[in-house]
Amino acid sequence: MKAGAVDFLTKPVSADDLFRAIEIAIQRDHTMRQATEEIHSITKRLATLSPREHQVFLHVIRGRLNKQIAADLGIVEKTAKVHRGRMMAKMGARNVATLVHMAERLDHASLTRESNLP
Repeated sequence: MKAGAVDFLTKPVSADDLFRAIEIAIQRDHTMRQATEEIHSITKRLATLSPREHQVFLHVIRGRLNKQIAADLGIVEKTAKVHRGRMMAKMGARNVATLVHMAERLDHASLTRESNLP
Protein backbone atom coordinates (compact mmCIF):
# COMPACT_ATOMS: atom_id res chain seq x y z
CA MET A 1 0.00 0.00 0.00
CA LYS A 2 2.86 2.42 0.78
CA ALA A 3 4.76 2.06 -2.51
CA GLY A 4 6.08 5.58 -2.88
CA ALA A 5 3.67 6.99 -0.33
CA VAL A 6 4.95 8.88 2.68
CA ASP A 7 2.22 7.62 4.92
CA PHE A 8 -1.12 5.87 4.82
CA LEU A 9 -3.87 7.70 6.62
CA THR A 10 -7.25 6.20 7.38
CA LYS A 11 -10.44 8.22 7.59
CA PRO A 12 -11.32 10.07 9.65
CA VAL A 13 -7.95 11.82 9.80
CA SER A 14 -7.14 14.15 12.63
CA ALA A 15 -5.63 17.50 11.70
CA ASP A 16 -2.51 16.68 13.75
CA ASP A 17 -1.94 13.42 11.87
CA LEU A 18 -2.48 15.10 8.51
CA PHE A 19 -0.11 17.98 9.27
CA ARG A 20 2.50 15.58 10.66
CA ALA A 21 2.33 13.49 7.46
CA ILE A 22 2.64 16.63 5.33
CA GLU A 23 5.61 17.85 7.37
CA ILE A 24 7.38 14.49 6.97
CA ALA A 25 6.70 14.51 3.22
CA ILE A 26 8.13 18.02 2.87
CA GLN A 27 11.24 17.09 4.86
CA ARG A 28 11.84 13.94 2.78
CA ASP A 29 11.36 15.87 -0.46
CA HIS A 30 13.84 18.52 0.68
CA THR A 31 16.42 15.88 1.62
CA MET A 32 16.00 14.05 -1.69
CA ARG A 33 16.29 17.27 -3.69
CA GLN A 34 19.50 18.21 -1.86
CA ALA A 35 21.01 14.78 -2.51
CA THR A 36 20.06 14.94 -6.19
CA GLU A 37 21.51 18.43 -6.51
CA GLU A 38 24.77 17.32 -4.85
CA ILE A 39 25.14 14.34 -7.19
CA HIS A 40 24.38 16.53 -10.21
CA SER A 41 27.02 19.05 -9.09
CA ILE A 42 29.66 16.35 -8.60
CA THR A 43 28.79 14.81 -11.98
CA LYS A 44 29.18 18.19 -13.70
CA ARG A 45 32.60 18.69 -12.10
CA LEU A 46 33.68 15.17 -13.02
CA ALA A 47 32.73 15.86 -16.66
CA THR A 48 35.23 18.76 -16.74
CA LEU A 49 38.17 16.41 -16.14
CA SER A 50 40.44 15.47 -19.01
CA PRO A 51 40.82 11.73 -19.67
CA ARG A 52 44.19 11.74 -17.87
CA GLU A 53 42.80 13.68 -14.91
CA HIS A 54 39.98 11.15 -14.71
CA GLN A 55 42.54 8.34 -14.58
CA VAL A 56 44.36 10.16 -11.79
CA PHE A 57 41.02 10.67 -10.01
CA LEU A 58 40.40 6.91 -10.03
CA HIS A 59 43.88 6.25 -8.64
CA VAL A 60 43.60 8.92 -5.93
CA ILE A 61 40.27 7.64 -4.60
CA ARG A 62 41.94 4.25 -4.26
CA GLY A 63 44.58 5.80 -2.02
CA ARG A 64 47.46 5.64 -4.46
CA LEU A 65 50.46 7.94 -3.98
CA ASN A 66 51.75 10.26 -6.73
CA LYS A 67 54.75 7.98 -7.19
CA GLN A 68 52.50 4.95 -7.68
CA ILE A 69 50.14 6.83 -10.00
CA ALA A 70 53.07 7.96 -12.12
CA ALA A 71 54.44 4.43 -12.40
CA ASP A 72 51.02 2.98 -13.28
CA LEU A 73 50.35 5.62 -15.95
CA GLY A 74 53.88 5.67 -17.35
CA ILE A 75 54.48 9.33 -16.54
CA VAL A 76 56.92 11.14 -14.28
CA GLU A 77 55.90 11.93 -10.72
CA LYS A 78 55.91 15.69 -11.35
CA THR A 79 53.36 15.24 -14.16
CA ALA A 80 51.21 13.09 -11.88
CA LYS A 81 51.31 15.89 -9.28
CA VAL A 82 50.23 18.45 -11.88
CA HIS A 83 47.32 16.27 -13.05
CA ARG A 84 46.35 15.59 -9.45
CA GLY A 85 46.39 19.29 -8.56
CA ARG A 86 44.28 20.24 -11.57
CA MET A 87 41.86 17.42 -10.87
CA MET A 88 41.49 18.42 -7.21
CA ALA A 89 40.87 22.05 -8.23
CA LYS A 90 38.29 21.12 -10.88
CA MET A 91 36.52 18.81 -8.42
CA GLY A 92 36.57 21.48 -5.72
CA ALA A 93 38.12 19.08 -3.23
CA ARG A 94 40.50 20.45 -0.60
CA ASN A 95 41.66 17.01 0.46
CA VAL A 96 41.51 13.35 -0.49
CA ALA A 97 38.81 12.61 2.09
CA THR A 98 36.47 15.07 0.38
CA LEU A 99 37.28 13.55 -3.00
CA VAL A 100 36.57 10.04 -1.70
CA HIS A 101 33.26 11.24 -0.27
CA MET A 102 32.33 12.63 -3.70
CA ALA A 103 33.24 9.33 -5.32
CA GLU A 104 31.13 7.44 -2.79
CA ARG A 105 28.20 9.70 -3.58
CA LEU A 106 28.59 8.75 -7.23
CA ASP A 107 29.29 5.09 -6.44
CA HIS A 108 32.55 5.18 -8.35
CA ALA A 109 33.55 1.83 -6.88
CA SER A 110 32.03 0.09 -9.91
CA LEU A 111 33.96 2.38 -12.28
CA THR A 112 37.20 1.61 -10.48
CA ARG A 113 36.68 -2.13 -10.87
CA GLU A 114 35.78 -1.76 -14.55
CA SER A 115 38.83 0.38 -15.38
CA ASN A 116 41.32 -2.47 -14.85
CA LEU A 117 43.47 -0.46 -12.47
CA PRO A 118 46.22 -2.47 -10.74
